[in-house]
Order: sequence, then structure tokens, then C-alpha cells
Amino acid sequence: MTRAEEFQELRPLLFSIAYRILGSVSEAEDVVQEAWLRYEASPTEPASAKAFLSAVVTRISIDVLRSARVRREEYIGPWFPEPLLADPYQDPERSAELADSVSMAALLLLERLSPLERAVFVLREVFGFDFPEVASAVGRSKAACRQLAVRARRHMAAGRPRFEADRTEREELTGRFLDAFRDGDVDGLRELLAADVQMVGDGGGKSPQWADRFIGAENVARVLGALVPLSARIGAKVEPHQMNGQPGAIFRDRDGKVLNTWVLDILDGRIQMIRTVNNPDKLGHMGPVADAWAALREANQARRPTD
Repeated sequence: MTRAEEFQELRPLLFSIAYRILGSVSEAEDVVQEAWLRYEASPTEPASAKAFLSAVVTRISIDVLRSARVRREEYIGPWFPEPLLADPYQDPERSAELADSVSMAALLLLERLSPLERAVFVLREVFGFDFPEVASAVGRSKAACRQLAVRARRHMAAGRPRFEADRTEREELTGRFLDAFRDGDVDGLRELLAADVQMVGDGGGKSPQWADRFIGAENVARVLGALVPLSARIGAKVEPHQMNGQPGAIFRDRDGKVLNTWVLDILDGRIQMIRTVNNPDKLGHMGPVADAWAALREANQARRPTD
């Protein structure tokens, strides 16, 4: 097998490692590409392509994350990971760990860890690397990696999110919720929301946004109801879609360009959290991105006196 063939076979794993460390599709893709360039240029043949490339991806990701943290401290409003439509890496033996670790809530928990803790947790707890492999990847001793793993597990366990376990039930509730939204059925929306539901948006100061956060079923239902006529005026379409392994939706304008995404946290038959990603910089990997400001102007110009 050639190096190029080995790399292509490992690419899904490498991307999945980088995405969980970085929370960014675009940065993860850049890291994987840089790993290929280093692998291609390496004068020696590594004993294990998987070990070599995983270590390269991890180290580059740690460096990128350290610089990204400075930018995130200056970020306008809430910061969310870039939405991931589908995880390219699948492993039946670790399906639960892979699914749990890619949710928006889990990725936000990972943000609380140091870059080294995050990398160790991802390699050890999510992908099942042994400690010698982890130590080699992050450039620390096995003992140090064990300590990092203990701290990371403690932080993650303390805030680990809970979701509705049954996927069919989640999808059924999500379908009812999106139908109620399309119909402008505020009462129907309210019935599906937890009393303390939150709707939080990541616009990064680059898209129209009424507020960073709305709390409570009444407030969230009212906001959702107000969005219905705005969406209708610009011919927006709601496309149900799994997002980061959770139920959600992509909103597109009449030309099919992406306006934003929603991800829903569901527990005990109610929607607990709605996370919207509106920042256009985080949507480009899903296709052409709409000009949300122009869409809002169009909606306002089309507004009828009776609206």
C-alpha cells in the first residue's frame, strides 16, 4: 500500500481526532492536510502510519487550539463548535464514545479543558488509544498522561450532558417541533419546550441576532413564533438534519443557500436547549452561505402592515 493509500484510509480517523480537539470543521481539515504534507515529506518510513499520523494531527491540533483560544476570548457572544453533519469515522466497538463525544454539549465541555487535557481525553477516552500511544502523540510521559486523563475525566463527568436515549423518540419529537414551527403554531411549540428551555445563538457579531440567549418556554415560543413570518417572506426552507449526532435542522433561503443551523437537546420528552449557529464563517463547509443581513432587509421590506 502506498503512503497516499494509507493516508486516505486513515483520513476519517485523523479528521475525527482533529475535530474533537478543535471544534472546527475547517481547522480540522487544514490540520489533516498539513499532516499529509509532513507524512509525504518524511524521509523515513514509520513503523505505524496510524501512530505517526495520529501523533502529527494531535500535536498540530494542540498548537492550533492554543492560538484559537486567544481568538475565542475576544469572540462576540456565545461560541459554539462548527456544526458537523456526519462523523466520517465509525468504529462499532466505540460507537457510544464516538457519539457522546461529538455532541455540541460535549464539545463545549471539552472547551473547559486545557489543550493537553483535551487531546489526552480525546485519544484515550474517545478513540481508545493506549497510554504509550497517547504519551507519544502529546510528547509527555505515560505517568503525566494518566494524570491528565484523570483530571479530564473528572471535569467531563461533572458536567456530562444527558439526552433522550431513544433516537426514534427524538426524531419524532423533532419532527413535531419543526412542523409546529412551519405552521406558526406557537401553542404547539410551547408544549414541546421544557419550562426552563434555553435558546442560544452563535452569530459572532457577523449575522442578525436579537439577543444571545432566551430563557423559558414562553419567551422561546414567542421568539420562534416571530421568526415564522420572517422566514416566510424570504422563502426560507427548514431541512431536518442530524447535527453533531443530535436532531437539528438546516435553514436555507429560497436559493438553497445556508442561513443557519439548529441543534436540539432533548430530555424527558421536552426540548431543553436550542443552539443556533448563525455565524457565516462556521457554515461554509455545508455549501454556499446566504447573506443573512440581505435576507433580513428583504423580510422587512416585504413586511405587510398587518404582520
